Amino acid sequence: MREVIRTEAAPAPVGPYSQAIAAQGRLVFVAGQIPLHPETGAIVGEDVATQTEQVLVNLEAILKAAGATFADVVKTTVFLADMNDFVAMNGVYTRVFDEATAPARACVQVARLPKDVRVEIECIAVVPA
Repeated sequence: MREVIRTEAAPAPVGPYSQAIAAQGRLVFVAGQIPLHPETGAIVGEDVATQTEQVLVNLEAILKAAGATFADVVKTTVFLADMNDFVAMNGVYTRVFDEATAPARACVQVARLPKDVRVEIECIAVVPA
């Protein structure tokens, strides 16, 4: 079970995320993923859009192995090396998570990411028990 929580008593989302998600089932905590090719270990792309695409491919593979899909994701955290990359990252992110049902999300700029990539994303999914 996954329910989007919305209230007018708090600020409305300003992007593809929900104020909150209520869920019941088996929790899957997916570690932060960076844009590494799973077979070669090489960093995929130099721009944040290409890197975000690979990060989402990696997240999807892990979710699938856990019996989950992006539709089961209730929370994401996006780490950016530069907040100026937000619009480009968000453009790719919205291809996977539409605004109406998107998970709760936090997005922060960090001083540095592993292997000096531009983006890392972690997520929490709830799989029906």
